[in-house]
Amino acid sequence: MASTAPLILRLVASSVCVSKRAGCIIRDVMKKGELGIVEKAKDDLQTEADRSAQRCIIASLHQQFPKVAIFGEEELDRDPVPADWMEKNLDPDVMKQSLPEELRNTKDEEIVVWVDPLDGTSEYTQGLLDHVTVLIGIAVNGKSVAGVIYQPFYNYQAGQEAKLGRCIWGVIGLGGFGYQSEPLAEGKNIVVTTRSHGTGIVAEAVDACEPTEVNRVGGAGSFGVFARGQLLEKQNIITTTKSHSSEIVRMAVDACRPTEVVRVGGAGKKVLLLIEGKANAYVFASPGCKKWDTCAPEAVLHAAGGRLTDIHGELYQYHPSVQRRNAGGVLATARAQDHQWYAEKIPDNVKAALPTAGL
Repeated sequence: MASTAPLILRLVASSVCVSKRAGCIIRDVMKKGELGIVEKAKDDLQTEADRSAQRCIIASLHQQFPKVAIFGEEELDRDPVPADWMEKNLDPDVMKQSLPEELRNTKDEEIVVWVDPLDGTSEYTQGLLDHVTVLIGIAVNGKSVAGVIYQPFYNYQAGQEAKLGRCIWGVIGLGGFGYQSEPLAEGKNIVVTTRSHGTGIVAEAVDACEPTEVNRVGGAGSFGVFARGQLLEKQNIITTTKSHSSEIVRMAVDACRPTEVVRVGGAGKKVLLLIEGKANAYVFASPGCKKWDTCAPEAVLHAAGGRLTDIHGELYQYHPSVQRRNAGGVLATARAQDHQWYAEKIPDNVKAALPTAGL
């Protein structure tokens, strides 16, 4: 029975259904064409879709989990919401899962839910609908442990008959669901070495570099030709902000030596690029996003085998009294084992400009 299922499982199952209902509201606002845009601050927009989706999410979750703390991006009065916005269902696929032992006895007061009702608002107003996500993150004792990322307009360019919307969710220790990931294209790691002066030590050094191909040539000049032409074939796709760039952001991205830079809006969209194998890292050396932007993506990415931290490599905290701004920026990788490499590439002057996550 649902009432005997672990609290976290029920909360995730509810959040999946609630995110879909919020997504319907977001699509309806766009269809009507009356976005009701308000500029909260410079480069910080709010629309009727943001406001309505948040009211739907918080009211629905609060009704089912009245003792759980819930924080949303928008500062809104808790006015009554239309009855058809109240989502009471629990997703059956989520309810079939078995949680990790450490999450089975979580208490209400240990949980904080972080809600971004419409991540990528600027892109929403520009018609870049594939950037838009609904984010519901769940933290236990300050640690992000579960998240839901809903794409209201997924498939919107596939024709009128296409089914709109996709829900991705994950729980750390359980896994990520709702997406298909392609293996990251590793590209080539071509090592150039001597043709006629090989030794056991040379061979050992070459093998330690784990080459996909070894080219043996004569003359140091030939080494340079091969290096310039072939060593850069190893893929390193970095995703970063589309509309909030700065010199510090550019310095951090460039230091990671990308072969391609993909600029998109919204933390949710950037993390989706990572978990689907379309980018290697997400680099944003700026205090521009907040806890509701990263709580859900962090959990989903970690559940899928990646890692998200501040630019120093420190995990963020998500307890109720934490500062809302992610002052240390964001550094995320598709594979957790790659994270340290990127963290070491961030220049010291960039790190000095951004405080560590701390509390």
